Order: sequence, then C-alpha cells, then structure tokens
Amino acid sequence: MSEIAAWGIFLAPLASFALIALVIRPFFNRCDRLSGYVTVLAMVVSLALSVGALQAVMAGDGKPLEWRAESLGLSVGPLTFIPGVYLDPLTAVMVVVVSLVSLMVQVYSLGYMKDDPGYSRYFAYMSLFTASMLGLVLARNLLQLYVFWEMVGLCSYLLIGFWYNRPAAAAAAKKAFLVTRLGDFGFLLAILYLFFHQGVFAVQGMNALEIPDIHEAARTGLLATGVVTWVALGVFVGAMGKSGQFPLHTWLPDAMEGPTPVSSLIHAATMVAAGVFLVARMFPLYEASSAAMNTVAIIGGFTALFAATMGLVANDVKRVLAYSTISQLGYMMMGLGVGAYGAAIFHLLTHGLFKCLLFLGVGSANHATGTFDMRYMGGLRKRMPVTYVTFLVAALSLAGVFPLAGFWSKDEILAAAFHGGSAVSLVVFLMGAAAVFLTAVYIFRAVFMTFHGEFRGGAETDPMPPPGEHHVHLAESPWVMVAPMVALAVGSVVAGFLMNPVAPLWGLGIAPAHWLSEFLEGHAVGMDLGVAGLSTLLAASGIGLAYLLYGARRVSPDAVAQRVRPLYTLVSRRYYFDELYEEYVVTRVWYQGLCNALEWVDRNIVDGFMDFVGWQGRNWGAGIARLQTGQLQLYGVVFASGIIVIMAAFLLWG
Repeated sequence: MSEIAAWGIFLAPLASFALIALVIRPFFNRCDRLSGYVTVLAMVVSLALSVGALQAVMAGDGKPLEWRAESLGLSVGPLTFIPGVYLDPLTAVMVVVVSLVSLMVQVYSLGYMKDDPGYSRYFAYMSLFTASMLGLVLARNLLQLYVFWEMVGLCSYLLIGFWYNRPAAAAAAKKAFLVTRLGDFGFLLAILYLFFHQGVFAVQGMNALEIPDIHEAARTGLLATGVVTWVALGVFVGAMGKSGQFPLHTWLPDAMEGPTPVSSLIHAATMVAAGVFLVARMFPLYEASSAAMNTVAIIGGFTALFAATMGLVANDVKRVLAYSTISQLGYMMMGLGVGAYGAAIFHLLTHGLFKCLLFLGVGSANHATGTFDMRYMGGLRKRMPVTYVTFLVAALSLAGVFPLAGFWSKDEILAAAFHGGSAVSLVVFLMGAAAVFLTAVYIFRAVFMTFHGEFRGGAETDPMPPPGEHHVHLAESPWVMVAPMVALAVGSVVAGFLMNPVAPLWGLGIAPAHWLSEFLEGHAVGMDLGVAGLSTLLAASGIGLAYLLYGARRVSPDAVAQRVRPLYTLVSRRYYFDELYEEYVVTRVWYQGLCNALEWVDRNIVDGFMDFVGWQGRNWGAGIARLQTGQLQLYGVVFASGIIVIMAAFLLWG
C-alpha cells in the first residue's frame, strides 16, 4: 500500500466534489447527468483503494500503516500539528464500509434523483459528505479528525436541508446542526484538555494530539485517571451528538426531511457512524477509566430501549427507521461500554448493510406511492416483488433472525454484556434484550403495513403528502435503483457467515472463527447458545405479535392504543422532548433567561463602559479646548509660570 493510494481513498471523492462544483455545474449544466457518473466513478476508485488498504493491513498482521505530510505541518506554542494517514485494523474496516455503502447509495441516486432540478448540487454535496467521513476515519491527529468531524456536520446540514424551499427541511437542517454542535462542544473541550497537558506527553517525547500517542499514554498510565476520565467523557459527549444518543437524539428523526438516499447514507455509514467510530478510535482511554466505560454502557443500553419504543408508534416509515438507527447505535455504544470492542464494530458493519437497504427499500416504495406514510401504503408485495424481498431480508437481519448478519453481531454484544460480571453489564443486557423484542415488533409492523394487505391510496389520499410527490405509479423501480438493493441484500445474508464462527461451526472452512473481532482486537467472546436462543425467541415473539396486530389483524391496534392511551400519547409525542427543548429550554431558558441576561450585560456594562469612555473624551476635550485661546501673550505667561514652578520645586525639594 503506497502513500499516494492511502491518500487517494479520501482524495477521490474530494476531487469529484471539486470537479462538479467548479467545472460541471458552471460550464456543463445541461449535462448534469455527468455529475452522477463522476461521483460513482470516484466511489469505485475509493472502494478499490479501500479494499487494497484492508488487504495491506491484513498482510501485516494488523500492524498500523502510517504516513505523515511533514510539509503541511504547523506549530502552535509547544505543540506541532502534522496531518497524516493512520491505517490500523479499525480504519481499514471502516474505509471499506463507508466507500461500499456510499457507492451503493450513489448508484441508487442515479435513478432516484434523475428528475430533481438540484441534481448536480446533490452529487456535489454527497461527494463532499463521503470525502469528509473518509478523511475523519483516516485521520492520524485528533485536530485533523476534528476538522473532518465538523465537515461531516456541515454536509449533513446541507443535505438534510437539500430541499431548502420546504420549511420543514430547513428547520430540520438547523436543528441537526445546532444539536450536534452542542455535543461537539464537549469534544472540543476534550481536545483543549489534552492540549493543556502537552507537558506530560512532551516528557516522553510524545504529542498530546497524535492518536497513537494518546493510545500509548492511556495504556501506560502516563495520564492520571481523572484526566483520562474527563477526556473520555468529553469525547463521548461529541459522539452522543453525532450518533443521536439520549438525550441528544431529537435531531435524528427530523433529519428524514432530506432525500431518502441522503437518509440512507447518514444512517448507514457516515454521520451517525462517526460517533461510534470516535469512541472506538479512542477506546484505550475508556479502557483506562471504569467510570467512562459504565457511562457509555448505560447511555447506550438505555438509548437502545428508549428509541425502540418510539419506533412502535411512528406512521412515517422513514421515522420508524430513524428510531431504529438510534436504537441500533445504542447497541453499539453498549457493546463498547461493556468492552466488546470487536462486536460493536462488527454490528456497525452489518448495520451499515441492512440499514442502508431498508432506507433504499423505503425510497423505492415512495417512488411508487409518493408517500412515506404507511397508513397510505399497503399491497406493494405483488407490485414490487424485488423491493419486498430485499426489504424483508433487511428486516429479518435487523430483528436478529438466524442466520442473517444482524443475528451474529447483535448476539455478540448481548453475550458480552451477559458475561460482563458487573451490575452495570447485567442491567444493560436486560435493556438490550427488551430492545430485541421491540425491534422485531416495529420493523415487522413496517413490513406488514407497507407491503401486505391492500393498497390504501398513496399520496393521492394522504392529507399531508410530501411536497412535489403526488404521483402514484405502482410498479417496480428501475434497475439502477434495484441493483444496489439486491447487492446489499446479499451482503445482509453473507456478512455474518464471513465474519463470525459459522465456518468452524458447520465445518465449511470459509473463514476462521471470529475473524473480524480477532482482526480488530486480537480476541473475541465465544458464541453463547443460551443468549442466542433467548434473543431468537424474543425476535420470533416480536414478529408474531406484529403479525397478529398488523398482518392477520386478529387484534385491533387502535383498540390496544385506546386501552393504554396515556402511555401511547407519551410515546407518540416522543416523551415530550421536543417540547422540552424547543418550548422550554430554547424559548424560556435561552431567550427569556440567557438572552435577557446577555442583553442586560450588553446594555448596562458594555454600552455603559463605551458611553463612559465617550463622556470622558468629550468633557476632557472641552476643558482642554478652553485653554487653546490663540493669544500668544497668554501662552507666554503659562510657559513662564511653568518654568517658575519647576525651578521652585527643584530649589525646595531638589
């Protein structure tokens, strides 16, 4: 693996963005289809280089490959910043996941966005989005990572608000930007905390912002436990914002206002995956602090259960998948919190495949019906058989049904929590197990309401159809949209077989046991048949309940909702977090409290000080002006008097 090839993983989509923004849009606007082809080609190059990077790291038995751009370095006080590329097993796996999922989404977008007037702008943003995520993953320096971290946030703002003429889209983009910025403040504080501890690193000849040096300092105990804990918690606050963890989860459901392929990329391999990756990248810090590990585990486990409950009642199918993403990210954080580093990244990989497929399936259904409201769908199984089968595969994988990919990765996390040996591990295991049941219920509720039964009208009967999407054309999507869905469905089936102990279990000899986990961390937890059996039973029970309620209609969902009306209202209103933040924190605390206080400071202190300076200038100037009479004899008298006073003072006190 050469240095040029390593940098090329990130530079290929960046070049695509520059070419579209600076050449194709200004000079070849009538050939806007060219933008899509350039983006797809760039992602093919990036994927090929990513696979080469993975092979290179594997050939070196997981030893990191590093390159530093010395010519681009700069110094800030005692600290030197040199950008570079850091290819370790985690990075090698992530670049493959990001580039693969992005390629599938870009190919799908060729068909989904073909009639959109912002076609070239869309592919320019998507290229920059992917480049930012790849740059984040490849970063060797924490400051370099932070720059790309903010670029990912900027691109998500641009893409969520892509249809900026829609008030809901513009509001969702601002909400995502502001909520994630709140989390980023914690990440920035962690970076500054490390910066001010550079002296500790310098003693050992290390740099406080170089990721390998931070890992070494955490492992060797160079940093005090308190420092490690505060830095780890600051990093986790940043990850909470990007990955939509409780209580910074409210932006993610509203982010569905962007084009569906954007939602797919955000939820599968870029924006939200960045938070999990960040915690994994800084994992040695967490291993050195039990308080930080327990915090990650508890918030992750609670988020997995909390978000799953909201997925049960949402009627917009994209919002169902959004809550699903929040929940699955909670599983990943839970895995990291209980020490199952390899299992968490394994679930990140498999989730990227089947969640991307779920969103693409929803986009295909919307392409036919013109709506995302499941109450106005139904009956699509016969009209869109490929979309249905691929969506079903992804739903089964999300539910954790054997032998699909989601089964293996989710059960590794649950097994690690079950065998964690602490009260925290047991609590998060119970929360994770409950979330397994709820996951199966909400995703098969979506399957039955969207694809089964009879068609209920689409956008034409939807009282609030998406703007500009009033068409109903019940037919399978074009091949350019279907082909990526089929490829992702295959991946959702075989990924577990290739990464986990399936080969030794069945004697197939395909791959070594726990290949991915051992590649990432050198060891893996063995498969627990008891936990796997419990998880399968819970998933099957959830699917069965969804079938009774929404498939066979043996039990009326409305009747159930009526019986638990207070609870149903609480969950459907998203536990009133939006009201809490937007109406109380923002309106009352921010505007009425903080803003009023800032206004008082500005008016009475800042303005008062400036008014006082102006008053001094005016009055001193007026007094001095009176002495300037223009009469030479008066100036002579003052001059002579001054000399007399100076001489008298010299004679008396000299």
